[in-house]
Amino acid sequence: MKKVLFLEYPKCSTCQKAKRWLDEHGVMYEDRHIVENQPTVAELKNWVLASGVEVKKFFNTCGLKYKALNLKEKLPNMSDEEQIELLATDGMLVKRPLLVGDDFVVAGFKPEIWQSKLNS
Repeated sequence: MKKVLFLEYPKCSTCQKAKRWLDEHGVMYEDRHIVENQPTVAELKNWVLASGVEVKKFFNTCGLKYKALNLKEKLPNMSDEEQIELLATDGMLVKRPLLVGDDFVVAGFKPEIWQSKLNS
């Protein structure tokens, strides 16, 4: 199994659970703090393409920043490019954890999806 990139916010309980899952399943990963080393516009563009989902699925809709910026109302009027540029401004806006492999990207932790991506 190849090494994957694991982007997390260490204080996030879902990220902690996902990290434990990776460790328990013997997955080799590079750990990256999503706030201290936030994704770039180029990375996000590649990840959105590789994920096969819309840009808006990469937003942390439960986050305080998302709510403070009233993004529920604003995102529908923004282009994909504008949404990606906004995501790149603050790691707290990005849904986490993110699991990035050579041929897949998954935003959020769903063990069954992670398992299928890692085994394919």
